[in-house]
Amino acid sequence: MNKIILFARPDLGLADDGIRGIFAPLEESGFDWAVNETFARAADAAGRTIPADKRYATIDAALAEGAVMLSYGGDGTFLEAVRLAYACGVPVLGINYGHLGFLASTPRDDMTEVFAALREGRFGIQPRTMLRIEGTTEIPGGHPYALNEFTIHRTESSMTYVDVFVDSEKLTTYRGDGVLLSTPTGSTAYALSVGGPIVAPMCECFVIAPIAPHNLTMRPMVIPDSATVSFRASGRASSLSVSLDNRSFDIPCGERFTVRKAGKPIFLITLQNISFYDTLRNKMMWGLDSWESRR
Repeated sequence: MNKIILFARPDLGLADDGIRGIFAPLEESGFDWAVNETFARAADAAGRTIPADKRYATIDAALAEGAVMLSYGGDGTFLEAVRLAYACGVPVLGINYGHLGFLASTPRDDMTEVFAALREGRFGIQPRTMLRIEGTTEIPGGHPYALNEFTIHRTESSMTYVDVFVDSEKLTTYRGDGVLLSTPTGSTAYALSVGGPIVAPMCECFVIAPIAPHNLTMRPMVIPDSATVSFRASGRASSLSVSLDNRSFDIPCGERFTVRKAGKPIFLITLQNISFYDTLRNKMMWGLDSWESRR
């Protein structure tokens, strides 16, 4: 690994000292590096001029060779970074400049130590399952993949009806606000908010979870990730909403989608001093009950 690709979104809101806290240690790290245009413009505004040969709009094979991408922001930024990095096989490390940060879990306080860990090989690489979505409606943007979840959701007040089939066998019809299919990585995202289980990221499974079901006996279900899951959406409204992670688009009622495990994973960088369980315990504030402080 000899190259750092930095990525951030326009709404990052970094102060000048935050910009210096990234680029000063980056330039001293010995890595070759490149910055997306949005990040470069933020650096320019802070007085840290980024030369043209250090800026990128897309990631080609030459830029991807020997590189790791650092996503600087929250989990939304991380998901956009994954879209850029996935096709070219670049592993991604999330630097947390957001709030909860299950994906972007590395603190931004000491970037010198982050670059030193990458240079010295003090990190792990985890493959994470991606979803591939096919439908009668073409996926906008030409990227039919999701890291967290695939969702069908109502757009109006009327109820949706989603028939779900697992390996061609009908599971049920979900009546309510919608339904989602989550990867283990996505189990701490939208799936968690609708009552789904937290799944360790290396488990080989999917979670199907109803969203505000009309039938209260409906519960989230865990299935093997070798399954092919089909959805047929209908309802009284003229359209429904489909989401792949943080990308949404409307579809007419009656559309069908098939979701399966993608042919290749995305690779995430994990620093050796930060585990999934550390992140889970800290972000969910487990073990911080007031009675424990009195023990």
